[in-house]
Amino acid sequence: MKNLKRRRKEYKTDYKKRFELLKGSLPRIIFRKTNRYLIAQYVVSKEAQDKIIFGIDSKELLKYGWSEKESIKSIPASYLTGYLFGKKILSKKLGQPIVDFGMTRVLHKTKVYAFIKGLIDSGIKIECEKENFPDESRIKGEHLKNKISFDEIKSKMDKN
Repeated sequence: MKNLKRRRKEYKTDYKKRFELLKGSLPRIIFRKTNRYLIAQYVVSKEAQDKIIFGIDSKELLKYGWSEKESIKSIPASYLTGYLFGKKILSKKLGQPIVDFGMTRVLHKTKVYAFIKGLIDSGIKIECEKENFPDESRIKGEHLKNKISFDEIKSKMDKN
């Protein structure tokens, strides 16, 4: 156990998975969940050194009309964060990336796949099976107590 790297012991880095991603030499979209936000970053690696080109978090949804009463780490927030992030990648004319979830557990029909669906709907080409995505009613927030104006927020993102 002494030989293990510190980040591996803290369950922050899977070095085998990281090595495989770096061998591909493609830009990566890194998706992370915190206790308060969802974070997405566009990262380019050169000689195992990561350089963050740009990043956003789900707090940016407030600029587009997201209600402060609603959670900004829900499934609809995850979808819209992915959609907004994809639009920004396309507007900056960056290369097609691969998605890196790190040590996040990837279960079907969760925030992770809602984020991927948002990326795909924005125009980013990512291969993913459709049965992994959450239902359309959950993505639009129909299950939430306070209904969000999902289509209105998405149309504001399209205008920018």
